[in-house]
Amino acid sequence: MTGLAPRLACVQTLMRVVQSQSYSNLALDAALRSLEESDARLCTAIFQGTLERLITVDACIAAHGKRPVEKFDLPVLCVLRCGIYELLYMHTPESAAVNLWTECVKKLRKTSAAGTVNAILRGFLRGGKQIPLPKAETAAMSVQYSVPEELVQMLLAENDRETVTAFLEDAQRVPPVYVRRNPLSCTEEELLGQYALEPVPEIPLAYRAKAGARSLTKQTAGSFHVQDLASQLCCLALDAQPGETVLDVCAAPGGKTFTIAEMMQNKGRIFAYDLHENRVKLIRSGAKALGLTMISAAAGDARGTEKPLADRVLCDVPCSGYGVIRRKPEIRYKSLAETAGLPEIQYEILEAAAKAVKPGGVLVYSTCTVLKRENEAVAERFLAAHPEFQPEKPWQAYPQLHEYAKDMTTLFPQMLGSDGFFICKMRRA
Repeated sequence: MTGLAPRLACVQTLMRVVQSQSYSNLALDAALRSLEESDARLCTAIFQGTLERLITVDACIAAHGKRPVEKFDLPVLCVLRCGIYELLYMHTPESAAVNLWTECVKKLRKTSAAGTVNAILRGFLRGGKQIPLPKAETAAMSVQYSVPEELVQMLLAENDRETVTAFLEDAQRVPPVYVRRNPLSCTEEELLGQYALEPVPEIPLAYRAKAGARSLTKQTAGSFHVQDLASQLCCLALDAQPGETVLDVCAAPGGKTFTIAEMMQNKGRIFAYDLHENRVKLIRSGAKALGLTMISAAAGDARGTEKPLADRVLCDVPCSGYGVIRRKPEIRYKSLAETAGLPEIQYEILEAAAKAVKPGGVLVYSTCTVLKRENEAVAERFLAAHPEFQPEKPWQAYPQLHEYAKDMTTLFPQMLGSDGFFICKMRRA
């Protein structure tokens, strides 16, 4: 049956991710190898969309099924999830979609469930494809934006409703792709002559891919690397100068390291560390591709490895990642309890990194989350214990960014179009 192969691959990939908690991008890449290009695009669209909308589609299944969602066999549940998503958000003819997903469950050796799948999907259609929103505000936002209610509650406790709503709405859209031009090997004219990009006015050397632009996932002839605006803004906050010594203590896969080196005109030294040697190799290979010779990459624990003194230290710590849910949808389903121990680890890394900052030097603490317990709480604890460090507003050399700069800056997508991110710049007396 035409159209069955990509849907079968999609549901099998979703089952694999749910069962093994594997990374969705790796599981999807493996599934796409056996598909034609058009089938791969369809499989990707349904898989990624379903993963982003799990709570929403589960609410629709619950409204039309005769049993709780968790009582369905996993193959049947994943077929229903993908089917509801396709009916709700894609333009496939409805009867064809229902028939394909009913056939799909048979191919998964769940023939006895074919009638159930057919009935639930058709019941959803008869009901006008309505999403059943609870009356309570946080529960309704959870279903509408497919974010766990406990995360919605925490976001609302720390931010106004307008900020949270804009953040969650952005997480439902296709994320923009940004690149950082390498000024050491490419002019703006050369870059724009080869790729469908447009400059980001507020951020030097930053470009956004236009709709329909060809893939920009890899460096090409060293002329650029793909990097979200938040990471570029983090490097601008560090403001490293040519000839200085810089530490990047949690560097892999190396995007910020590369931007810092380019800002320094490849003059000086950058010592880049990561805990795992296989990730350190990514830094080395990326630096080589971009022609950056000042970077020394090595494996090392950010909390313990002795490091050289530096003029500037970037401490971009491991975090819950809630700021990048538009790019990694499965992150939103982490329980808050699962990430509760991170602030202590983050503080230990910050403490260790601070020892390497020279007098008068700069320390930048950053995360790709928007939760205060990993951001302001860690930075405030550190500053209280270390009066020799004082917070400093970032981007002093960039007047166009002054309205966003605070002693502790949380970036949301609705500001400059970046991922969610936190930056605290500190200077040692």
